[in-house]
Amino acid sequence: MKLSPLSSALVLVLAAATTPAFAQDARDTHFDGPYVAGVVGLGLQNNDRGDSLVFDTDGDGAFGDTVNTAPPGSVDAFSEGFCNGVARGATAAEGCRSDKSKIEYGVRVGYDKRLGGGNFVLGGLIEGSKNKSTDGTSAFSITPASYSIEREIDYAVSARLRAGFTPGGGALFYATGGGTYARINHTFSTTNTSNAFTEVNDGKMVWGWQAGGGAEIMLTNKVSLGMEYLHTRYTDKKYYVNVAQGTAPVTNPFVLNGGTTNLRPTDTQFSTNAFRATLGFRF
Repeated sequence: MKLSPLSSALVLVLAAATTPAFAQDARDTHFDGPYVAGVVGLGLQNNDRGDSLVFDTDGDGAFGDTVNTAPPGSVDAFSEGFCNGVARGATAAEGCRSDKSKIEYGVRVGYDKRLGGGNFVLGGLIEGSKNKSTDGTSAFSITPASYSIEREIDYAVSARLRAGFTPGGGALFYATGGGTYARINHTFSTTNTSNAFTEVNDGKMVWGWQAGGGAEIMLTNKVSLGMEYLHTRYTDKKYYVNVAQGTAPVTNPFVLNGGTTNLRPTDTQFSTNAFRATLGFRF
């Protein structure tokens, strides 16, 4: 029976996992001790539908106010709507550029222990990484004008546990999870040239968590190759943009109720799904 290319590749991977060509002599030492590894992969964005910006018009810290035009005939200044991504122009009809899935890379140091010298492995690792994927949200006012906020991870430091099973050495199948601490950079852009805009708490460190799993095989007694999936989620609610009067008239919707308005994305969870390859060296 002729195998498809995908089936052939799967057979080769399974064969390598069970009978590594260069790692037969010391299988009882595999995944037992310290290691370093490089990581590279793709951080996927969800292109979340229903994203919007939310507003605090009275400075009470509660986002969810409506930005209304001056009476009489007061209406919602943002009735033109919202979209996921970064606005292509001043009007909703021009649409938005979608979120971008980009490369993720990093380096880790870790330690594994084969419990009782058997097939169960428990370990921990510390990882430094960078993810170039971007997540954006935009709003459109009836002026017309657009307002966009885009964010990406500048860098992250993570600590995770991992637990798995190695069938006599040679290969490890594991689950992993832990905490992560990241600096998130934001970019604000607008076609509004009248009001004054100040970004607040940009580049602040935020906490998050990670969970996933993967597989790793020994190519030699020291060198390993792996594949990993990792979901990461950060709580990003420190950042906002303060909108002041600037050169706009006193009837400007942003200054009618208290003199300024704060705005931020309604989604304060910044998530990525990464598929990664790892190359490790064991001591």
